Parts: sequence; C-alpha cells; structure tokens
Amino acid sequence: MQNEDDLQATARIALSCLDLTSLNETDTVADIQRLCERAQGPCGPVAAVCVWPRFAADARGLLPAHIAVAAVANFPDGSADIARAVRDTVAIVAGGAQEIDVVLPIATMLARDEAHVMGLLAEVRAACPTHQLKVILETGVLGSDDLIRRASEISIAAGADWLKTSTGKTAVSATPGAARTMLDCIAEAARHGRVVGFKASGGIRTVADASVYLRLYQQLLARGPADPHHFRLGASSLLDDIETVLGRTVVREARNARNNGY
Repeated sequence: MQNEDDLQATARIALSCLDLTSLNETDTVADIQRLCERAQGPCGPVAAVCVWPRFAADARGLLPAHIAVAAVANFPDGSADIARAVRDTVAIVAGGAQEIDVVLPIATMLARDEAHVMGLLAEVRAACPTHQLKVILETGVLGSDDLIRRASEISIAAGADWLKTSTGKTAVSATPGAARTMLDCIAEAARHGRVVGFKASGGIRTVADASVYLRLYQQLLARGPADPHHFRLGASSLLDDIETVLGRTVVREARNARNNGY
C-alpha cells in the first residue's frame, strides 16, 4: 500500500496523463461542455478529452490548446469495415482533434486474418498521417497472450503511435497481464528505434488502480517518470478519486499555513 505522499505523487502523474472520457450513446453538446470544464479543474488540467467524432469540433472549441482532443473510430465494436473506420477518421481530423483512437477489427483478428487487420489499420493511418494514432486492441476479448502480442506487433507495423488496451465497453477491460504483453512489444519496438506510447483504458477507477499501470510502464520500459507524450490513462471516473486524493493536499497545506501563522 502506498503512503500518503506516494499516493499524491501518483495522483498528480495520473492527472497529467489522463484522457478524460465521455463515450455514452446519449451524449449531447451540453455533456461535452461539462466534460471540458472538468478537464480544467482546480487540481490541474488533464492530458486530453476523448469523445465521439461528432463532438470533436465542439471539444476543440471549448478547450485550450494544451489539452488535446481525441476521438474514437470504428468504435466500440471494431468492425472489419475499412470504409467506416476511414470515414470516422476523416471526420475526426476535420473536427480539429489531434488524436484518433481506432478499434482494431476484433473478430478479424480472432479469425487470424492478419492481412485484413493490417489493411484496415494502414488505411486509417493514411487518413491521418500527421495525427497521433492509438490502436485499441480490446485485450479482454482477444484473451490470449499470443493474440495480444500479435495484435500489438501488427498495430506497430501499421504505424500506430500508441497501443491502447480496451474500449471500456466489454466485460474485461485493462488487466496487468495484457499491459505487460503490450509493453514488452513496445520495448521491442524501442530497440529498433520506434517510440510507441501505451494507454491503459477501462476499469481504472482509483489512483491505486492507476499506480499498477504506472509501475509496469516504468519497470518494463526503463524510462523515467511517465509523461503524457508516452503514457495515458483512459477513464471517466478516475478523476473523482484523483481530486479526492489531491484535495487532501489542499486541506493539509491550509492547516500548515494556519499553524505557521500565515
């Protein structure tokens, strides 16, 4: 168990690496406005917000430049329809978002049709050549270490800038085991000069949950502290716990100031 100082340090890193997410079927512009307000909360800004393609322009207009906008393509089912994935991607780019989170064609990967998987991802990559491309593997559905590893390798070969665990819409989302396999592939890519980021998404609700993935990232990639250019957490409820943890710092600092006569 982390002590209070370590927990707060983890909370600050998690906040800076957070993709604050709203991907409900019933989302409205008002929901996105509230999301963007939360992204600029009293504890500090998040790294990005993640929304449906139809809200990319709204989010971009509501946020300062230092908070990125991500939007999802081929989401959440990860169909094999290349035209659909490309259409979503083009809409995201047109909306002014900087990042595309595309779902790998899951059933196609399960069927071991690697050529089609590669083809879809390559077409999406071609549709957003200057944008950050995160490929969602949906590791809870792929299940086996072998499939997760192969999906990671194909995604990197197709030009992914990031590997992302999950959509958050399935029974099993991010797990430490899947993260370890993905990070092993990212480490292998780094040995060949490719820098690929990692995003854990789905089921991460507390700072303690986030700390598991932060530790794995640091251990397996032998990098310094995680930063939002290489590590992200995708969550809709994690910010609540981050603010609870960091809120204790505000109370403690105020108490110390009173005790010191300020």
